[in-house]
Amino acid sequence: MKEINEIKKEIQKVIVGKNDIIDKILAAILAGGHVLLEDVPGVGKTTLALGFSKAMSLDYRRMQFTPDILPSDLTGYSLYNKKINDFEYKSGVAMTNLLLADEINRTSPKTQAALLEIMEENSVTVDGVTRKLPEPFIVIATQNPVGYVGTQKLPESQLDRFMIKLSMGYPDIENEIEVYMGKSYASLGKVDAVIRDVDLIKMRKEVDDVSMEQSIYRYIADIVSASRKNDYVQLGISPRGGIAMVKMAKAIAYMNDRNYVIPEDVVECMECVASHRIVLNSRAKANGILVDDVINNIKMSVNMPKGKEA
Repeated sequence: MKEINEIKKEIQKVIVGKNDIIDKILAAILAGGHVLLEDVPGVGKTTLALGFSKAMSLDYRRMQFTPDILPSDLTGYSLYNKKINDFEYKSGVAMTNLLLADEINRTSPKTQAALLEIMEENSVTVDGVTRKLPEPFIVIATQNPVGYVGTQKLPESQLDRFMIKLSMGYPDIENEIEVYMGKSYASLGKVDAVIRDVDLIKMRKEVDDVSMEQSIYRYIADIVSASRKNDYVQLGISPRGGIAMVKMAKAIAYMNDRNYVIPEDVVECMECVASHRIVLNSRAKANGILVDDVINNIKMSVNMPKGKEA
């Protein structure tokens, strides 16, 4: 699709060598999901989120999650106004289209819980009054690898709210030279708006209308079931994870200008949907088994149906 290619082209003006990451994030946005980026500092996560907000004409806010951040910083709060002799609502950073939640594993569990409600309900509740967030609403969150100073592991319930989890990684040597020469990670003024928020809402409805054969629904169900039965897995993919795989597969098909899903679309999104939902047991740790090993085993063990040709 023309708009899809133009959005990717705009993001690539400031982020080079990460086309697959850009594709996956764009698919998650089209699928109506939230994105978790786990990586070391300084690889361009903030620039990437800003690039998407500019290319899609989305209102954007960023919050650095430190231990002293309060839930009210996200949700907003009521403040007494003498002029009107009443309490007045002051919005928090969540009242936006695209929220960059930076280093979410450095803040308190109470604030993380507030973010979880926002992501799940697309609304904030202050003093018993619930307010809907703007549409569309997207969270792109970052976290430092567990073990970094000041970090704490996110609970599985919150991880499950993210449609996908990705890692940008360091650029290869050639792309890193381009960074040093100022050819990427540069001024976001280079990024032009391609679509508006209303266009994104329309595109999301079109993604929902992408068709999927019964055999592919069964394929996804078999993948989810296999993750729960694996000998090295303590906690497998949840039903929410299966729904995320359906939505991501539809978005990938849509981005490839198809109105139907093929099995390869499911394979393409399997890792980023499953990696943060699978919890390994002690046997896996004792044998040096990684989550990627389990996902690869599932790919090989579950029979792929014969879908439509691309």
